[in-house]
Amino acid sequence: MALAIWHGVVLAESDNCILVEGNHYFPPEAIKSEYFQASDTHTTCFWKGVASYYNIV
Repeated sequence: MALAIWHGVVLAESDNCILVEGNHYFPPEAIKSEYFQASDTHTTCFWKGVASYYNIV
C-alpha cells in the first residue's frame, strides 16, 4: 500500500497507485479531499495530458 503522509497526517492511501517515472499517482478516490484546496495552476504534458495542482491546507 502506498501512503502520502505530511506532518504525520495521511493525505492519501491506496493499493492501486500508478508508478510513472518514479512518481506515484494516486487514484482520485484515494485522496482525502479535506486536506486539499485547488490552485489556479494547470499544465499540459504531451504524454500525460492536463494536470491540475492543489495546495495542502
